[in-house]
Amino acid sequence: MTSKDSGDDANAAAKASSASPANRRAAGQDPAKREQILDGAERVFTRDGFDTASMNDITREAGVSKSTIYVYFADKEELFEAALARRQDLIFNDIQSWLATDGTEEDVLMSYGCSLVQLLCSDLVIQAHHLVIGVISRKPELARMIYRGGRERGVMALKEYLDARVAEGVLEIGDTHLAAGQFIELCLTGTFRARLLAYHDSPPSEEEVRFFVGAAVEMFLKCYGTEDNQPPKPD
Repeated sequence: MTSKDSGDDANAAAKASSASPANRRAAGQDPAKREQILDGAERVFTRDGFDTASMNDITREAGVSKSTIYVYFADKEELFEAALARRQDLIFNDIQSWLATDGTEEDVLMSYGCSLVQLLCSDLVIQAHHLVIGVISRKPELARMIYRGGRERGVMALKEYLDARVAEGVLEIGDTHLAAGQFIELCLTGTFRARLLAYHDSPPSEEEVRFFVGAAVEMFLKCYGTEDNQPPKPD
């Protein structure tokens, strides 16, 4: 960012802060405008990374004035955090539906595991992880926020399902929070880290996902399943 950019940012921020509280509240409550700003910011951050992206770039990409951006967001860091939080909310919005599949525990865990792996290995999520990794040494609190809002959200949704199955007597699990995390890690074997570290430059195929998740489900039920829901033995 140039000194001129910094000066423009300071002037725009000062102009936004000097507006009357009533006007700032009214402007800052337009959800369509906020989404427009976040759309532009996300494109710039994804393309350029946090350090290289400037508020001028975001202004041009979003098609709004810089003073308008500062009505909604105090600075580039707050905008970056909001863009990541919104992406995370969109990513995990349907997580409960992954566990709503009719069928056996094996069916439900396959549905959940396949959906999770496909999501976490998608370009959208890998890009978000790369953005966070790029600033983690300076913004560890952002990484913690992403962890709580992402992995922990997935763990807690699965934990609720496991709690219900334990109550019904179809699974035997002492610590369902631990078991949920174990299952997720098993499902990600062979896929997520390869994508994250660019060993694979495209998401795994549906066949690959089902292979890895199927192995995870088999191991999980062998450990925690009762005799009635053990996976069938191969011929």
